[in-house]
Amino acid sequence: MDQAVRCRQRCRQIQYFDFRRERRAFCASPRSKTTANGARNLAKGDGLFREGADVRFAFIDAEKTKYPIKRLCKILEVSESGYHAWLKRPESPRAKENRILSVHIKSEFERSRKTYGSPRIKLELASQGIAAGKHRVARLMKESGIRASVPKRFKATTMSKHNHSRSPNIVERRFNELGCTPNRLWVTDITYIRAYQGWMYLCVFLDVFSRKVVGYSIEDSMEASMVNDALKMGLRRRSVIDGMIVHSDQGIQYASDEFRKVLEAFHIVQSMSRKGDCWDNSAAESFFATLKRELIDRQSWVSKSQVKQAVIEWIDCFYNRQRRHSSAGNMSPVDYENLTNQTVAA
Repeated sequence: MDQAVRCRQRCRQIQYFDFRRERRAFCASPRSKTTANGARNLAKGDGLFREGADVRFAFIDAEKTKYPIKRLCKILEVSESGYHAWLKRPESPRAKENRILSVHIKSEFERSRKTYGSPRIKLELASQGIAAGKHRVARLMKESGIRASVPKRFKATTMSKHNHSRSPNIVERRFNELGCTPNRLWVTDITYIRAYQGWMYLCVFLDVFSRKVVGYSIEDSMEASMVNDALKMGLRRRSVIDGMIVHSDQGIQYASDEFRKVLEAFHIVQSMSRKGDCWDNSAAESFFATLKRELIDRQSWVSKSQVKQAVIEWIDCFYNRQRRHSSAGNMSPVDYENLTNQTVAA
């Protein structure tokens, strides 16, 4: 056989095996495990190659910024001309619905300060008369690169090594039972926020009934006066009932004589969680986890005044009035209390 002929045959063999190798590598890559609509797993038997041409074209369109179109068409065994003809086809009704729905989803995600996941965005859409399932919303969010914030762990600020007496744990994690009416059970805790200028400390009091922040104080030192200021704000804003419970950890600020005198003056019962057991005050811990995830951990803070202004705005304007809470009927604390008041009045 002529040497030139043997050379051409060998080149064709190399090209064929290179193509097979490239196809297997592409299918095994992380980027190819999900199709454009997030419905297929290509790791199992090259599933995309068993799909119709339209599905392959959709995949190519989704991946064209990462791979050359020519290479994608070759690997998926479709023609470039077929792909370009597919692009020129009229948009299907379902595709148009998804495109419009994606715009609404992005709008609600921005309005939530980029914190909502698919369940809360679904509820926001439903409140506007836009019907969409949770899984459909989740899929469109994934396709659009929209992702809710992820929680991070944070350290406790409890200073429980002191000589003051400890109050008994009256709540015993019965938050839903004891907090079934407004101003029956408040929980409180302290956390810290780091800025370039130094640390800031935040104390909050929440009404367990609606998870509303009824009082807060943010200062650059963790003194008992900060806790008293937050409590007094809550007492000014709310109608306190005799026998209301205030539940906290065993921190020295809550065991101080000054704090207890305020409680006694308003006939408030004090309850303290067990030492080192965060679940005993999980309602307050959950609030701080939300604050850290949705505000504090999303940027670096330079000045103490910047931190203070941002936290106050987040609590008063977003958390209390806008942010949906699963424990408040998936409504904001203010809306939940307003609905309860209307029901009672009726």
